[in-house]
Amino acid sequence: MEAYICRTCGVQQAESEGPPSRCAICDDERQYVPPGGQRWVTLTGLRGEGYRVDARDLEPGLTGIGADPPVGIGQRALLVQTPNGNFLWDCFGFIDNEGIAAVRARGGLHGIAMSHPHFYGVNVEWSRAFGNAPIYIPKADREWVMRPDPAVKLWEGTVEPLPGVTLIQAGGHFEGSAVLHWAGGAEGRGALFTGDTITVASDRRFVSFMRSYPNLIPLSASEVRRIVATVEPYEFDRIYGGWWDRIVDRNGKTAIQKSAERYIRWIEGRA
Repeated sequence: MEAYICRTCGVQQAESEGPPSRCAICDDERQYVPPGGQRWVTLTGLRGEGYRVDARDLEPGLTGIGADPPVGIGQRALLVQTPNGNFLWDCFGFIDNEGIAAVRARGGLHGIAMSHPHFYGVNVEWSRAFGNAPIYIPKADREWVMRPDPAVKLWEGTVEPLPGVTLIQAGGHFEGSAVLHWAGGAEGRGALFTGDTITVASDRRFVSFMRSYPNLIPLSASEVRRIVATVEPYEFDRIYGGWWDRIVDRNGKTAIQKSAERYIRWIEGRA
């Protein structure tokens, strides 16, 4: 049997005799099924099409890892390297031997977590490539685990899988939407990895918050205030969003505060 990958969202499903009839993640109001209908592919198929893993060192102790060409919605992962082990934040819909070798060369992999279900990708494949590394899934989002595996560990609130690496459940985009705080990031000033929980805007001076980005469903003002409150206790200067070059390089905490204030003014009709 094969574990099929949704061409639209890039999330791998449980093994089956043939392509699944539907993708529950794409059927949800936060995602979409394209006009041509649901399409599926396998890792073997993607490798045959010439896909490969692209690894780029972004700052000391941090490597971006993505697929070239992009799979699904095109996000990339982040590999945090610490003295106590390495942690993979967010995932994408591809893996190959070169990608595994790139992670091994940087010290291996001791755990995986994702900001939200659209970024689950082929997380089980990455886990198995590194001795069944634990996959941290928020308890609130367990219904979106499309490929169950014994490596999955449910969590809620906050958890520190490695010293200096903290997972924070912020909610909003999904109930379990999370961010990762890396205390040692940005040359010791701290970094926040946000995926789409707090998305980095195109001009990189601001961030934003949505229930659905492709379908343009906003969040309420109260929900945005709550998200901001969950990250306020943490010190960070830099923000890494879910895609290459979506980075707020400095003053990230101020960017979140100003962005939330702007968002709330418009959603409440006070702009």
